[in-house]
Amino acid sequence: MNLSIVVPVYNEEKNLPELYERLEDALRPLGHPWDVTFVDDGSRDKSLEVLKALQAANPDKVRVVEFRRNYGQTAAISAGIDHSKGDVVILMDADLQNDPADIPLLLSKLDEGYDVVSGWRKDRQDNKLTRNLPSNLANGLISRSTGVKLHDYGCTLKAYRREILDNVKLYGEMHRFIPVYAYEAGGKITEVVVRHHPRKHGKANYGLERTFKVVLDLITVKFLMAFSKKPIYLFGGVGLGLMLISLGLFIWLAVRRIVAEISVLGSPWFQISIMMFILGFLAILLGLIAELVMRTYYESQDKKTYTVKQVIEPVQAARMRKIA
Repeated sequence: MNLSIVVPVYNEEKNLPELYERLEDALRPLGHPWDVTFVDDGSRDKSLEVLKALQAANPDKVRVVEFRRNYGQTAAISAGIDHSKGDVVILMDADLQNDPADIPLLLSKLDEGYDVVSGWRKDRQDNKLTRNLPSNLANGLISRSTGVKLHDYGCTLKAYRREILDNVKLYGEMHRFIPVYAYEAGGKITEVVVRHHPRKHGKANYGLERTFKVVLDLITVKFLMAFSKKPIYLFGGVGLGLMLISLGLFIWLAVRRIVAEISVLGSPWFQISIMMFILGFLAILLGLIAELVMRTYYESQDKKTYTVKQVIEPVQAARMRKIA
């Protein structure tokens, strides 16, 4: 098992030397080949200089990816995954709140046959009002919306098999949703309780505004999971719903005109019903256009609408292949 540790870095100069020491202490006894990829996300302190010094001192273990500017944690994680080589990728933060000593625990769960092992900061050492409460609410919302039940989507400390990550493209703040993408691709997911330490140096780079971004990204993920391959189900469903409501209003206005002799054209409900019918019709057209875009996306790039974990061939076919 080749291990690749991926660490996004933004203004963590004081934490990096100790982090690397802890990684060595945790990984050396395992006996697996390993390396660590640090991605400097446009740090404004001396983080890059510290990383270069670590790489110079440990050229066989340390890889440094430098961004031209700050692109965000998701971009840094994506770059780290792309540049790492191991068949197991472990993500973690650089602030020493994740404990490298928990990595063997994650690997032991992978050995049980799981594709993704997510850390759960059960005793989280952050501000309960501004960090823990919004995070708990977001975790509950994501779990209910996606059907992937995890207690702590925001914990960066996670272990992935490479073949799962190969099917994931990250944008925005989507890194926390990698387990959802893995589940959609047929991955087997579990979580384990990990330690979480108070921050010793520096300050947190995220505030309450991140919660709103998570909610917006969740809408995107939900759409991609449920409707990306059949968008007509969403747009067509909305369109048919609006048209049925419009039809119901028309019938009500007609009955009211016959029974109470109330003018149809003079009622504001007449204009509302017309607008709802038009919007419903446009929604169905939008769904058809989305269907064409989806088909063009898959067919032009010869992409598949499925992922294959392995192929077990009949013995006869395998022998014929060897002879050929």
